[in-house]
Amino acid sequence: MNARDESGHLLKHASGYHAPVLWNDVIQHLVTDPVGTYVDGTLGGGGHTEALLQALAREGRVIAIDRDDDALAEADHRLAGPIDEGRLTLVKGNFADAPRLLRDMGVESISGMLLDLGVSSHQFDAAARGFSHRFDGPLDMRMDTTQGEDAADLVNRLEVGDLIRVLSRYGEEPKAPRIAHALVKARPISTTRELADAIEAAAFRGQEKKTLARVFQALRIAVNDELEALDRILEAAPGLIGVGGRLAIISYHSLEDRRVKRIMRTGNAQGTVRRDVYGNLLSPWKDVTRKPIVADEEEIEVNPRSRSARLRVAERVDDSNQGASQTI
Repeated sequence: MNARDESGHLLKHASGYHAPVLWNDVIQHLVTDPVGTYVDGTLGGGGHTEALLQALAREGRVIAIDRDDDALAEADHRLAGPIDEGRLTLVKGNFADAPRLLRDMGVESISGMLLDLGVSSHQFDAAARGFSHRFDGPLDMRMDTTQGEDAADLVNRLEVGDLIRVLSRYGEEPKAPRIAHALVKARPISTTRELADAIEAAAFRGQEKKTLARVFQALRIAVNDELEALDRILEAAPGLIGVGGRLAIISYHSLEDRRVKRIMRTGNAQGTVRRDVYGNLLSPWKDVTRKPIVADEEEIEVNPRSRSARLRVAERVDDSNQGASQTI
């Protein structure tokens, strides 16, 4: 059953696992071919996937990817009908590996791709996953709990200089040296509570909550190679999405949003505007949403985690005849 309240459609595709943000805007901007094949690269609780399936014709198909076994198990139960009908395929993996995953399935081109880069409500709310400082649990933070080192391994292994770089680069923490030295002094750290205590002891008075959020974000991004994965799929997406298809990305902090904006506006990771001799932009993308779409007050009220969401959409254009360039 879908969770609902007085706001009606806002929670139409929500579940106890997760409430998808901006789902109606995603569908309106992403679906251009009702019988096409779409990829939900961040399955999560399956809310966006469910909305996609309902928006498509019966011939339409969705391929949903996630690293998290919990998410795959949730969707396998929740969306059993479309799976049995052959309209939905669940794939365990990293969306950064979409070119290989799709190739292995015999899929050469898709009509659109969605990436919701946030952490699911289930991941935040499950103490055993170690994503949140609100609960005491093992310091894990891995999207895929079967692979790689967890956050405890990372925070106990890194030298202070490397910790400073992680906190600065991925958390934009202004007091990264102070926090990094405090973490090294507090080792060994094995739980979220131990990590939070060390952070709070080093944070300036009145800045404890913001510092906690930045440090936990930085470690999570580092553990899961989140920005590297985003860079890889942004580079690969033009080769996956057919002309006229669209790429929709929901980001939650500036590190993600800056990357997405540069690609969608200029077609390259550097954000360099390149035009041909006639003044036409050289890019595989046309920016559909010049400004990001954000949640309105009503959605924020019923789903507070939508507050920081930013949706950007770009359309794949035919760049096969783009000529000699000049940099502006």
